[in-house]
Amino acid sequence: MSDVSGTFDTLVDRVLFLEKERPKQLAVAFKKEQVSYGELGKRMRLAAARLERLGICRGERVLFSALSKPEMVAVYLGIQYLGAVAVFVDKNAAPSQAAAIAKEAGASVFLTDKPMKELACRRFSLKEICSLPESDREENTACPKAVYRKPEPEELAELLFTSGTTGRPKGVMLSYRAVYHILKNTAVAMGIREDERILLPLPLNHSFALRVLRAALFQGAGVILQNGFTFAREIENNLDLYGCTALAVVPASVETIARQMQDRFPEIMGRFRYIEASAGSLSVEQRKRLTSQLPNTVIYNTWGSSESGGALFLNVTETVTDPVRRGALGKPLPGIEVRVLDENGNEMESDREHPGRMALRGPMQMSGYWGQEELTEQTLKDGWLLTGDLVYTDADGYVYMLGRIDDQINVGGEKVSPIEVENAACEYPHIRECACVGVPDPEEILGFVPVLYVAVRDAAYSPEDLHSFLAGRLERYKLPVRYIALQSLPRNQMQKLDRKALAAMWETRGNEDLMNPVMQAILTRRSIRRFEERPIPRPVLEMILQAGYHAPSGHNMQTWRFTVVEDREKIRRLKEAVLLTARECGVYCYGFENPACIILISNDERNPDGCQDASCAAENIFLAAHSYGIGAVWLNALMTLRGQEPVKHVLDGFGIPDDHRIWCMAALGYPLGEGVLLAKNDKVVHFVDG
Repeated sequence: MSDVSGTFDTLVDRVLFLEKERPKQLAVAFKKEQVSYGELGKRMRLAAARLERLGICRGERVLFSALSKPEMVAVYLGIQYLGAVAVFVDKNAAPSQAAAIAKEAGASVFLTDKPMKELACRRFSLKEICSLPESDREENTACPKAVYRKPEPEELAELLFTSGTTGRPKGVMLSYRAVYHILKNTAVAMGIREDERILLPLPLNHSFALRVLRAALFQGAGVILQNGFTFAREIENNLDLYGCTALAVVPASVETIARQMQDRFPEIMGRFRYIEASAGSLSVEQRKRLTSQLPNTVIYNTWGSSESGGALFLNVTETVTDPVRRGALGKPLPGIEVRVLDENGNEMESDREHPGRMALRGPMQMSGYWGQEELTEQTLKDGWLLTGDLVYTDADGYVYMLGRIDDQINVGGEKVSPIEVENAACEYPHIRECACVGVPDPEEILGFVPVLYVAVRDAAYSPEDLHSFLAGRLERYKLPVRYIALQSLPRNQMQKLDRKALAAMWETRGNEDLMNPVMQAILTRRSIRRFEERPIPRPVLEMILQAGYHAPSGHNMQTWRFTVVEDREKIRRLKEAVLLTARECGVYCYGFENPACIILISNDERNPDGCQDASCAAENIFLAAHSYGIGAVWLNALMTLRGQEPVKHVLDGFGIPDDHRIWCMAALGYPLGEGVLLAKNDKVVHFVDG
């Protein structure tokens, strides 16, 4: 690669080169659809030719949006082949948002497979634009070839609109020079190889996904597209199908993946050579957990915005053991300068107690905002890009983020950084995540005060305990005045924390905390399959059993029986018999390791409500156990294997009545490790309006 001061390679140049030199090498794939560089080059030129027939020429803005599929990549390249400007629209954008961006960009054409009748510009099917003809003859006759002219470095290549939900959308202008340096620095920082297969489960309208896509194609690597993380199984499928070596992901999705994969997370994710997390910072807890679970995978955390590209870079694997560095945002990439400015815009010396506004300068940054000169002048000063981020630096050039300047909480004249409070709180072991926001002081003395929203990990959490924990780590004025427990924190489409939603929640609900002890127990219980070597005290076990037989039963018949086995040798023999029989019978069965006891819940076979009764009792047992800090897991293999040898042989020694059917089994014990929160489908609730 050469510097843009002279000749330089565009992404189109590279694809044309790879089409000729490595035509059979994989370029882009989606599920089982594979597109080689030879085919991608054809699709790119065909898309360009068809766009030219629609009147698209150099400098024309072209909107496009669709799911992340190969045709999206081909059209993106086809637009740049013509020297037109690619304008990205979120695939989930409402018609009104798309229309606002179309108007702002002055676009005449919108390529999408989503019906949007409200748009004033012409709409065409993206899939149709880039679909290959049956023969070259068809391409030559129906669609004459477009002429490729290499652009100048400062010509406009892309428009990335960073907002459109409220107010006027902001169109970030990226020149070919900026795009070149963004992809170059990404490729170098990640060490992307020609044989790399990068799994990209992010929407291609997002700047992070685009950055990875550009860098991968420029290096001649393969990009495996995936539309989100609806099911983590997709990751394993793509690993098996394509041998993916790298993953690009947002931090919040890491949690989703871990919850779905459960104990297999290290096994599956450890197959990646590196994982890059961006569009948000990995928490300190995430960094420690990932590096411990994936010792042979390099973890990167990068920072950048649409305006700045991927400007800061952090090798988490190298810094996580450093108690100071593990909280760093990163170091500037080559060619990027960082300054910290005071309130007057002057460069300042900074540290944790004296942060300032971050300013960046480098060839990766935007040229300005489309059609908004005043905003551009406010953001770009003497070649420096003024961010809204509150940071400080150390002697080695590491940058530490304390949040957005607008998010700072003015507590009686003292400035409180929400991220500082959150980082301290995340060290508390009984919460999964948290978010600090400023709210009006109820006493009307300090102006604003911090409150902390928390997603609770387990039943041991208490707001009083968390407050005491933070009191030893933060100055008094930084301590939250209220702790509000939630099942999960609100996030936007890119899974970034939505602080505005939390502020709105406070306005509507105030300090109302709906998380009572019962709800806390329900929402924090997890299936536990590995247990410590210690017994459950008999009084505690008896209370747990009381919860079971106080569960509701059909017609209050209570024909159930709770068979409790504490002898570990008998438990071991039953486990081995169940697993062996399950394999022979083709029944899938989860295992467990070393429980303190098992509870077999059976019911009279003549009771038509036996299954329902057993289910109610089991759920009560699990919740009661969790409230005492005892883990449990529900196992139902005995429902089908009860009469099979050698299972029957073991069970016959337990004294279960012959006319009873075992509906489920609970394994209980003190947890050896944390249970996994599985992803929940939030679309199952439907309110019928009256």
